[in-house]
Amino acid sequence: MTKPASKEIRSTLTSDGYVEISIVTSDKPIPAKNEVLIKVEASPINPSDLGLLLTFAADLDNIKIDGSGDKTVAKIKVHDRLMKAMAQRLDQSMQVGNEGAGIIEDAGFAAKDLIGKTVGVAGGAMYSQYRCVPAKNCLVMDDETDSVEAASSFVNPLTVLAFVETMKLENHTAMVHTAAASNLGQMLVKVCRDGNIPLVNIIRKAAHIDLLKNLGAEYVCNMAEPNFMESLIDALVATGATLCFDATGGGNNGKLPGQILSAMEIAANKTAKQFSRYGSDIHKQVYIYGGLDHSPTILNRSYGMQWGLGGWLLMPMIAKIGSERFQQMRNRVAKEIKTTFFSQYSTEVSFEEMLEPDNIRAYAKQATGGKYLVAPHK
Repeated sequence: MTKPASKEIRSTLTSDGYVEISIVTSDKPIPAKNEVLIKVEASPINPSDLGLLLTFAADLDNIKIDGSGDKTVAKIKVHDRLMKAMAQRLDQSMQVGNEGAGIIEDAGFAAKDLIGKTVGVAGGAMYSQYRCVPAKNCLVMDDETDSVEAASSFVNPLTVLAFVETMKLENHTAMVHTAAASNLGQMLVKVCRDGNIPLVNIIRKAAHIDLLKNLGAEYVCNMAEPNFMESLIDALVATGATLCFDATGGGNNGKLPGQILSAMEIAANKTAKQFSRYGSDIHKQVYIYGGLDHSPTILNRSYGMQWGLGGWLLMPMIAKIGSERFQQMRNRVAKEIKTTFFSQYSTEVSFEEMLEPDNIRAYAKQATGGKYLVAPHK
């Protein structure tokens, strides 16, 4: 008798300098005592997935396709100078997909009550038709929520809520956010609106201004405009924002984090009572949490000595928040998945379509309004 099978996406960085994305068929997993078996119906392609799926060193102008159907393999040349940085993953067939959603089809005897429920989960390896995960990791949705709505229930929503927790823990009262028209950015606008938290939104296209204003954003600064710095300083004076979460890692040809720190310093000095050779005594912090811009980060240190630039990751922040508060955050996400934490997708792809060169180039751009959704059973 043939065993039930499950297909999944794998990524392998080969010793000869290619990343190979393929469709692999394996046995359908069987849940252990405290596990559930999810029929995965939807999984987003997030920026955080691309480092494993493609590597950030892939030459997207050099994509070769072998085979067809379930035998399709996309081979992408990796820039030679960046191979050494990824030596530890050479020739390993790696599962991909941070989060997704689906229907619980089976469960171990300690979780039978969850069978039939729609759940979101950040279980890794979610570009799979079937996935076994611990029952406690699942975010159970109400009966009116489908898998597409629940697919992005972890990374973006919890990042947004963790931004607010970071702000509170570090004694800031307002925030700045870049790439603010993204799905995550739109969620943050709604969370800050509902929580009366001043938020300065930085975008790069005039078309995004009305989008954010219609969601309730008060301060929107377009970094493509000649008066960007003036409008940013005005917004910082009005809000008192001294904390920024930067999705670009560079932006404005690498200058954006430094521009934000400089604008914060200028805004702080507008209310300073006396001059200090060391700059304002207000601490200004920029956290880089994404890499939408691969330019080097350029710092022109014109913002005194009270400043910080660092990296920010969701999981370490969750550890700081603690399990009780984290569960409260998850419960809010489940409750507001169709409103505050609603996600939009431009394109839905099957596994085979996910490997097409045009689609690879499109989702690798990480363009606002261009989010892809993987449908494993399509």
